[in-house]
Amino acid sequence: MADIRQLLAHALKEHFGFDHFKGNQEAIMTNLMMGRDSFVLMPTGGGKSLCYQLPALLLEGTAIVISPLIALMKNQVDAMRNFSEADSVAHFLNSSLNKAAVDEVKTDIRAGRTKLLYVAPESLTKEDNIEFLKSIKISFYAIDEAHCISEWGHDFRPEYRRIRPIINEIGPRPIIALTATATPKVQHDIQKNLGILNCDLFKSSFNRENLFYEIRPKTKNTDREIIKFIRSNTGKSGIIYCLSRKKVEELAEFLKINGIKALPYHAGMDGLTRSANQDAFLLENVDVIVATIAFGMGIDKPDVRFVIHYDMPKSLEGYYQETGRAGRDGGEGRCITFYSAKDLQKMEKFMQGKPVTEQEIGKQLLVETASYAESSVCRRKTLLHYFGEEYKEDNCGNCDNCINPKKRVEAKDDLLAVIETVTALKEKFKADHIINVMRGKATADVKSYGHDELEVFGCAETSDERYLNAVIRQAIISGYLDRDIENFGILHVTAEGKKFLQNPKSFKIVEDNDFSEEEEEAVLKGGASCAVDPELYNILKDLRKKVAKKLDLPPYVVFQDFSLEAMATTYPISIEELQNITGVGAGKAKRYGEEFVKVIKKHVEDNEIERPEDLRVRSVANKSKQKISIIQAIDRRVPLDELAEAHGLEFGELLDEIEAIMYSGSKINISYYINEVIDPDVQEEIFDYFKRTEQDDLQAAIDELGADYTEDEIRLMRIKFLSELGY
Repeated sequence: MADIRQLLAHALKEHFGFDHFKGNQEAIMTNLMMGRDSFVLMPTGGGKSLCYQLPALLLEGTAIVISPLIALMKNQVDAMRNFSEADSVAHFLNSSLNKAAVDEVKTDIRAGRTKLLYVAPESLTKEDNIEFLKSIKISFYAIDEAHCISEWGHDFRPEYRRIRPIINEIGPRPIIALTATATPKVQHDIQKNLGILNCDLFKSSFNRENLFYEIRPKTKNTDREIIKFIRSNTGKSGIIYCLSRKKVEELAEFLKINGIKALPYHAGMDGLTRSANQDAFLLENVDVIVATIAFGMGIDKPDVRFVIHYDMPKSLEGYYQETGRAGRDGGEGRCITFYSAKDLQKMEKFMQGKPVTEQEIGKQLLVETASYAESSVCRRKTLLHYFGEEYKEDNCGNCDNCINPKKRVEAKDDLLAVIETVTALKEKFKADHIINVMRGKATADVKSYGHDELEVFGCAETSDERYLNAVIRQAIISGYLDRDIENFGILHVTAEGKKFLQNPKSFKIVEDNDFSEEEEEAVLKGGASCAVDPELYNILKDLRKKVAKKLDLPPYVVFQDFSLEAMATTYPISIEELQNITGVGAGKAKRYGEEFVKVIKKHVEDNEIERPEDLRVRSVANKSKQKISIIQAIDRRVPLDELAEAHGLEFGELLDEIEAIMYSGSKINISYYINEVIDPDVQEEIFDYFKRTEQDDLQAAIDELGADYTEDEIRLMRIKFLSELGY
């Protein structure tokens, strides 16, 4: 073993120029050189690739590296060739190669010149490739991004589950499986599927001390928040992740029009453009890349200074891996995520139609994500607990919850009630059911099990759902309860929990953050508290009231609160500038804008305000093909249900698009459809409601009118009302 270590140390300096190994690297490489199976769990930036690259150079034969993405293979092959005198040292074999290129790869391998061959799992299954691999000497198999094997992993790939049978067919050799993100459940699933349950485990700490974690509420002002953040970090490299390709394109365009060097990246782009955009980011020709999760696997850019999640990821594994691309050099790394419970509800909807097991797994991963976002506990503590690691500090000093800690409250009695309820329900139910029983909510499920007859039913009827969720989440972190991930989140009482029941002691918690719709509206419409200039905001509010009274309209029809807040931040002094304000557009600017622009200009002059150009956020001219197509279809009087189907949208999603078009300043006339589907008396009653109400609050309208009318009817009439009177 000493000889192997000496050989590795010499080769590390000779081939890669490093004097020392990082973390577990030396032990992992020694294990592989000795022909043993290995499972490597190492956070992003820990040097996983080197764990198989260096042994591959030293062992006889060719190492087969199974990798999920063509772009990732290309990057790794290029990196290896940079360390070697000959390009033949590393090759990839995938669908991007023509026959001549494939023949060249095979020639180099047969001649013993190639030490690493990168293949996609799909390529591995092809009969001619299997036959070829049977004919060569293989040193070992490396399965990169091994979490793709597990259905519980964040990037499950069914073809990854066929790897072991194919290895058996080609010829067994040592296996090294590597991943940056795996819960204990995912880790076991990977080992079992690969047939390496007895392998040696190498687990590095998941703690990235240099990363600052922050969750912010997602509002209509999120785009502006992002602009301001990037402008305050000029010249720094950053990645913004969005869930949809459409949002990637829109946000990249929005950043560019506001003077930020940004490019989009997603799987729907042609390969050349995608590669060019990735290279532009790596070469620092642009500062920001806006991307779907397709971007970043294996991208070795050490100085990414911020990672922004425009949408909350589908799982904590995905969140951890993507945030892990910040600060890989140990320097600053800010990780900001914009959270809305609505986003997670949408993701859950998209799962419908998938196999039941897949839906249940997906829902459980979303529950964990929501728990993390809403919790007021140290982000590091929650994240590390999820990955099976204990973080003993109560305050890490480097996350939003620790920098702004909430007051701790005594919850001993509430924890006792939770443990008693879990026990009374025979440890067979999830948190939401436990909470319904405790709060005395006789839901259909609760009644069907007879749980409304139990003594614990209603034992915490005065406690709200958010508070009890906080008790349960923090009891899990403290080791009193355990959430059985394998059984979709069923709660069990641990040995510590049973001791607590016998001998209760103080249990202090912090209440969860409130990301409810009310808070989002408060952030959106917080008025002077959000505006840079509260004095101007109040002046504009008074002016809006005067204009609305003169026109016999509710004030929000003239301009909504968040539009006034934006005016009091960016000081538009011309109609052209005013129409770039969120929720104004060209129509409103011309109809109502003259007096507002005049007042703003006078306020700027009277107070000698130097308008901060860096606070002005320009809107993107709406060039979206889908939006133009929707406008044209409405002009042709296409029924909206047919229009939704043609664009592959749910009806509610089409209404989202129509509302966005309306807010961008385009007048929309959907009366032709409304007259077909809504009775004239119903139209009149809903229209009158919006005329008399003081606030443009859709949820309040649904709450008040919803017993008599559907949500779609209310939304359609609101669009008609705002479009006719407001634009």
